[in-house]
Amino acid sequence: MRYRLNQKNGDSLSILGYGCMRFPRKGGSIDRAETERQLLRAIEGGVNYFDTAYIYPGSEEVLGEILHKNGLRDRVMIATKLPHYLMKDRAAVEKCFAQQLSRLKTDHIDYYLMHMLPDATVWERLKGLGILEWLEEKKTSGQIRNVGFSYHGDSGRFIELLNAHDWDFCQIQYNYVDENTQAGRRGLMAAGAKNIPVIIMEPLRGGRLAGGLPEEAKKIFAQAEPKRSPVQWALRWLWDQPQVTVVLSGMNSMEMIDENIASACEARAGEMGESEKELFKKAAKAVTGKVKVGCTGCGYCMPCPAGVDIPGCFRCYNNRYSEGWFSGIREYVMCTTIKRQLSNASLCKKCGKCERHCPQNIEIPRRLAEVSRTMEGPVYRIAAWFIRKFIKL
Repeated sequence: MRYRLNQKNGDSLSILGYGCMRFPRKGGSIDRAETERQLLRAIEGGVNYFDTAYIYPGSEEVLGEILHKNGLRDRVMIATKLPHYLMKDRAAVEKCFAQQLSRLKTDHIDYYLMHMLPDATVWERLKGLGILEWLEEKKTSGQIRNVGFSYHGDSGRFIELLNAHDWDFCQIQYNYVDENTQAGRRGLMAAGAKNIPVIIMEPLRGGRLAGGLPEEAKKIFAQAEPKRSPVQWALRWLWDQPQVTVVLSGMNSMEMIDENIASACEARAGEMGESEKELFKKAAKAVTGKVKVGCTGCGYCMPCPAGVDIPGCFRCYNNRYSEGWFSGIREYVMCTTIKRQLSNASLCKKCGKCERHCPQNIEIPRRLAEVSRTMEGPVYRIAAWFIRKFIKL
């Protein structure tokens, strides 16, 4: 495993971080035994940065339990997040933080983020609640070691936020497709100029840059030298940039862990030449030419009051264009209709609750209507009728 130095405090952080939002599940709940097996493999492989959040169902609790049970708390850095959008006053912040310490079975958080901080205006509101004084108290007591924020949005607002406080680190969505969207390379370079460590989320766009690549992009990587999987290429693109400190991966299989650790043991900053950089431009063009909805599958829009599987609907809709009509419709039927409770796009009531929580600023009700028109045509309706009439669910 390779490590990069946090120049603000001297921490040595593994360039591969463990994203704890997508732990393996069994019967609707986190599979604790399998999660433990995978976390132990990652730690043995040198991963020392684990990213969770208050709103990830069961994640903090399971992570804390596994680290405590195996005596590994002091070998890793825990990053978790304050859901500031749920906080009405300083007392609520304190209550939330105490619950997080309890869940994680620890007396301190190494890297504490303001979750999805959208702009400097919201940061000013938090300052009005006394967040600065509260954070200073926690840092003085050692309960919080580093304070940062996670961000989804454009580079301009990101840089305003970056300059609004003396942050210890930050977290952005960044990959070879989002190089010039979201905070983008401009935001990355701005943080790097301040020696602020940058943690990368969505390096594979929720798996889109792994198994969800269109055929054209797959061919581009298959013909490239040296021979690497699309995942390895995507991670190496990030690690090639010295301003990137840690790349989070939502690993939930031993194969993923082993492959990513192997890549993280070899990658160096500045090793890619112009021909390899051109490779990513071609792949990005192939990907963006097929994507209809820029959903990463983060799930912040869920649960839907009407029962719509919003990320699932968008994934199938995108697959309709990247993998072909039959593949998209088949997956849509399997994911939304062959189940006791339907979760297809036409169930949307346009309440707008989802849209307020979307980090990608997707106009979800409007796009779901588009999905419904495209995916729920005659073939879908016949399949749905047959399933509901003849298949016992």
